[in-house]
Amino acid sequence: AMTTVWRILRRIPVVSAPLLFAGCSWNEGIFAAAGPVASTQKSAFFWIVGLMMIVILPMIIALPFVLWRYRLRDGKGAYDPDWDFNWTLELLVWVIPVILVAVLGIGLWRVTKLLDPYAPITAAQPELDIDVVMLDWKFLFLYPEEGIATINRLVVPVGRPVAFRLTSGDVMQSFIIPRLGGQIYTMPGMVTRLDLLADTPGQYPGENAQYNGRGFADQKFMTDAMTSDDFDAWVAKTKVAGQTLDAATLAALEKPSIQPDPVLYGRVDGNPFATILAKFGMTPQMKAMP
Repeated sequence: AMTTVWRILRRIPVVSAPLLFAGCSWNEGIFAAAGPVASTQKSAFFWIVGLMMIVILPMIIALPFVLWRYRLRDGKGAYDPDWDFNWTLELLVWVIPVILVAVLGIGLWRVTKLLDPYAPITAAQPELDIDVVMLDWKFLFLYPEEGIATINRLVVPVGRPVAFRLTSGDVMQSFIIPRLGGQIYTMPGMVTRLDLLADTPGQYPGENAQYNGRGFADQKFMTDAMTSDDFDAWVAKTKVAGQTLDAATLAALEKPSIQPDPVLYGRVDGNPFATILAKFGMTPQMKAMP
């Protein structure tokens, strides 16, 4: 019976390994970082894994050794039923974990402070302000300075910090662009902020990471990071070719629906961000974070 159990246990890593990595993609998320926030998160991830290996690797090595010595060798290991204390083992069991917890705690506190989503990103170019309204089941991106808006398409210039001001039109949702890093929740009547920067041109998927009904799986958008000249050309083209976002259009967008293709609005009437917040008795002003 023990032989059968041992054979099964030996096969667990072989069988489970493909399952553990089946859902992983090294071309998405922080492992393919395209901005300073995601790069910092990636470095912190590998730093944490490296520290934890100090505990995990000895356990992985020691377990088969203990099994071999005290079970597979027919119990030929030393038998000491009166053993109850050993300073070396006590130090290994307590001192090393305490040091690791302290190092991890201090390090993660510093990284968390560094990656404060409300903290502006220092760069040579001025910030680009973008208002985001998360609806069922679509994203409304508003460019106040440019006077344009989009549905399910975010366009940002490379090398220029982007200051997102976000809210939700109905329920709690979560905004994330994995390759740029950061994640921030939105709630009706509440304004949150997220600062990101893309330092590499490309297309980066974004999505809602908080379940909000039957259209949740389709609530995604594409982020186009392009050069400053291309961004300016896109803005000019959108102003000419885009539709108009008026009160009637906004009311239609607030109704639950899935938007299969991105939509561009070359003209925006009023302030849709303030209109959404006003439904909940709020104004778009947001207290600055230190």
